[in-house]
Amino acid sequence: MNEQAHRRPPKPYRRPKKDPVRILAFEALRAVDERDAYANLVLPPLLKKAREKDDFDARDAALATELVYGTLRRQGTYDAIISACIDRPLREVDPPVLDVLALGAHQLLGTRIPTHAAVSASVELARVVLGDGRARFVNAVLRKISKDDLDTWLERVAPPYEDDAEDHLAVVHSHPRWVVSALWDSLGGGRAGIEDLLEADNERPEVTLVARPGRSTTGELLDVLGEESGLPGRWSPYAVRLAEGGEPGAIEAVRDGRAGVQDEGSQLVAIALAGAPMEGPDERWLDGCAGPGGKAALLGALAAQRGASLLASEKQPHRARLVERALAGNPGPYQVIAADGTRPPWREGSFDRVLVDVPCTGLGALRRRPEARWRRRPEDLEGFAPLQRGLLREALKAVRVGGVVGYATCSPHLAETRVVVDDVLKGRGGEAVEAELVDARPLMPGVPALGEGPDVQLWPHLHGTDAMYLALLRRTA
Repeated sequence: MNEQAHRRPPKPYRRPKKDPVRILAFEALRAVDERDAYANLVLPPLLKKAREKDDFDARDAALATELVYGTLRRQGTYDAIISACIDRPLREVDPPVLDVLALGAHQLLGTRIPTHAAVSASVELARVVLGDGRARFVNAVLRKISKDDLDTWLERVAPPYEDDAEDHLAVVHSHPRWVVSALWDSLGGGRAGIEDLLEADNERPEVTLVARPGRSTTGELLDVLGEESGLPGRWSPYAVRLAEGGEPGAIEAVRDGRAGVQDEGSQLVAIALAGAPMEGPDERWLDGCAGPGGKAALLGALAAQRGASLLASEKQPHRARLVERALAGNPGPYQVIAADGTRPPWREGSFDRVLVDVPCTGLGALRRRPEARWRRRPEDLEGFAPLQRGLLREALKAVRVGGVVGYATCSPHLAETRVVVDDVLKGRGGEAVEAELVDARPLMPGVPALGEGPDVQLWPHLHGTDAMYLALLRRTA
């Protein structure tokens, strides 16, 4: 019999199965990579569009969210593992292929999805978005990854802690080495503290609401949410925490602006500035870097309770419009302007209280924006430095003698916090303004582990907040 007759007939071509959840997750990751987009801005419209289809439910949305955020948070770890499974440098693998591999690695090593399902679903995704040829490569790599669990892989790809502590932590906890080093310097202490912080950066943050005083109350929000969906805040008297899966947009007070979504650390910054002791008039407040408007809305509500007015200034016009939206309906007098805080239109000594929450690297919000850790570079600090010093210097000029300035950042990096304050107080690199530090710790009653003062650094692992920094300064001359 002829040899051809013994050959099996070729398998008929099977179209790949389209999985809407994994296709959506892939699209979100591509947007983050190609357009420098942020997942928290890209994902909601994708989910909204998908929900409009009958076959995409709340469980699908939850899985898609976990795949996107989990993959971004663990990208450094997964890159190291993928690199150990291929025969070329990682940079030579096409980015879309890497995204599919990382999604597969997260399903295998970071979720409870069964191994067979994780591999087969990822290969089907690869067939849809990459083609059959590259799908075979994805299949081979993921099968290698599936042979061991995460702990075993970390023992293999991470250098021992004793040989290189920072590189070990960078691989195990999925942060760039320079970020590990900077956070460790800011935190101080030994291994336990930095590991707790890095682990907290990789956890899903709670959604926290703020009940804007005079407009809504925590009691109102808790009544609407019920015991299963809402919890009081830990530290802020205006905070309510949402249980997992809670939807802020479903709450009427949030929709009409009487309440908002705001991290408890940001609330504490505004509350501390508003509560700083001061002699003399207390009539005019300024938020000098007001976009997108969360702190301005809380400050405006607090100012209204005392009969004070708020000027909210934001350099970027589109962000100034967001501030206007956040302040709409504020019970007291306020004004929103688009202005550069380093070249302000107001006269020196015009205000009693001033907040400048300055642009920064955002290393304190890596739980919410996990892609920022891979996007930022050490040289970014040099770009922000003149702006941060300029904004603080002008804020101190804007406040009257005896008035108080709050300097805030959503970064714990010392180059963006204490070094900036120290340089401005000592007149390094610019005109000196006479001012003294005010102890901010008593203005956050009940909050533990605030350090030696007089400034305050909040931490995700200690306080459950973003890593907000606050220094309060009183102008003395």
